[in-house]
Amino acid sequence: MSQEPSPLIIAHRGASGYLPEHTLEAKAMAHAMGAPFIEQDVVLSKDSVPVILHDIHVDTISDVAARFPGRQRDDGRFYALDFTLAELKQLRVTERFHAKTGLQVFPKRFPLNRSTFQIPTLEEELQLIQGLNQSTGREAGIYPEIKQPEWHQKEGHDISRIVLTMLEKYGYTGKEHACYVQCFEYAEVKRIREELGWKGKMIMLLGGGASGNDGTDFAYLRSPAGLAELKQTVDGIGPAISSIIGEDRQISSLVKEAHANGLKVHPYTLRTDELPKFAKSPEDLMGLLFTDAGVDGLFTDFPDVVLKWLEKK
Repeated sequence: MSQEPSPLIIAHRGASGYLPEHTLEAKAMAHAMGAPFIEQDVVLSKDSVPVILHDIHVDTISDVAARFPGRQRDDGRFYALDFTLAELKQLRVTERFHAKTGLQVFPKRFPLNRSTFQIPTLEEELQLIQGLNQSTGREAGIYPEIKQPEWHQKEGHDISRIVLTMLEKYGYTGKEHACYVQCFEYAEVKRIREELGWKGKMIMLLGGGASGNDGTDFAYLRSPAGLAELKQTVDGIGPAISSIIGEDRQISSLVKEAHANGLKVHPYTLRTDELPKFAKSPEDLMGLLFTDAGVDGLFTDFPDVVLKWLEKK
């Protein structure tokens, strides 16, 4: 890859502010907007095919309940892992909605149940992005997140090994390539680097709370000692914006301490239609993040908004 842009803008679930998240259409739009990197959340189907979904569930972005009634688990949720790829491809994907009410999460975004969208496979998305890189002459990188690897392993599927194999098939193997692998589970991040031998760039995602579902100690990893430990394994961190800017608009020491350990900081997520309470506008939030805090990148549902702001600056 040519010199990596700084700051690095990552299209969160594609241009998800404009089209249903993680559809190929949302990724194509993000590419057309000039997003330097495009994110993929990866889960597995029943037949171990990596597919692009934000959650291990499919019931809040598709018509699965109507199309496959009775296929939910005891908790009432429909899991991607319980459906073959052929079955997942039958689902009509739509804008995200609340499971209980059926109401759209972001009311002003693409209308519910309009047009036709599908769940893409990781391979389909890599082919799309590499195809657009060739046809446009502009290289967009990829930013896959391995979703809930501990849960997948308990269900009998080694998602990390499957995803890394697919990345290698498409030429993403080293730190010189336009690819960041990210994950919220520290034990798995270390396994990816050590046992599975991933030599590419890697980001440790940090939840805003004290710990993760798998027991990852986010509070410790955000500390100076934790960051010093992380630099042995990863190239950067992906914290919540709330870990960088407090409700009183005060900037925490996280970015400064991460930089002292040679770690990049790519926080999540800027949404123009869901700003933190302290932010007066998207521009105000970007000023706090880029100018005051000095972050190295940013996840956003609206890559065009951030790129235009940076261009003016």
